[in-house]
Amino acid sequence: MAQPFRRRFAPLKETAAGQHHELPRLQGVIFDVDGTLCQPQNHMFTEMRAVLGIPKSVDILEHIYSLPTPSEQETAMSHIRAIERRNMAAQVPQPGLTDLMSYLDAHKIPKGICTRNFAQPVNHLLAKFLAGSVFHPVVTRDFRPPKPDPAGLLFIAREWGLVRPVPGPRDENAVRDVLGASSSSSSSSTPEQLGVSGVPGGDENGIQDKKLEQVGDASRLIMVGDSIDDMTAGHSAGAATVLLVNDVNRHLADHEHTDLVIERLDELVQVLEHGFVGRERGAS
Repeated sequence: MAQPFRRRFAPLKETAAGQHHELPRLQGVIFDVDGTLCQPQNHMFTEMRAVLGIPKSVDILEHIYSLPTPSEQETAMSHIRAIERRNMAAQVPQPGLTDLMSYLDAHKIPKGICTRNFAQPVNHLLAKFLAGSVFHPVVTRDFRPPKPDPAGLLFIAREWGLVRPVPGPRDENAVRDVLGASSSSSSSSTPEQLGVSGVPGGDENGIQDKKLEQVGDASRLIMVGDSIDDMTAGHSAGAATVLLVNDVNRHLADHEHTDLVIERLDELVQVLEHGFVGRERGAS
């Protein structure tokens, strides 16, 4: 049985001063959007389920992707995009948002986004409240599979140059095993979306029989979010997880996929300054 462990990162205060530290240095932070960068607009999900005719127990995106024809899927997607557009003007930044982003920028910590929103409300929020603060990559609803699958986070890790070898036979099945993603949820994703790089084969286009050799490595990243999808995606990817807690999601504070809990975003400044230490947990 695997021994419990604590996710730890070196204090940015010390590493910024050039002091050597035995703990790994944080390599980047990935953020959710609704409920994380901006205050939650939970009423949107009620509206979406009403227009789709589905109960609370049914995942919105899974329902849309399960519809039998592309036309039906696009119609359903257009309904929820319209709801998001109507509500994006009412976005309110989370307390401590600019302080945390300024701190990460000062320490040259890469910032990315992994969200189930579509691009327009994400771009609206960034332009309105975080102009000049760079987030790259920005993974939105167009990326599949969505959270709670870890593929989006591993794609970001790969884009940041954070990779590790795929053990065993270097084929797509081995990659999926490394990611911990189910064959059904990953069937629509490409190797590149899974955070995988490959060595070209031998055809005239240089792409036939691609041998997959590396997978994105999120072990030195933090995922900050407010939902079980965020915590599970981060945990499954091997990242540390931070829950921005509120009255609705407080039950997730004790979830096995949650490493650290904060009440406001700028609390993370002091955590990173003095060294991130997640709670002790066992491997799952």
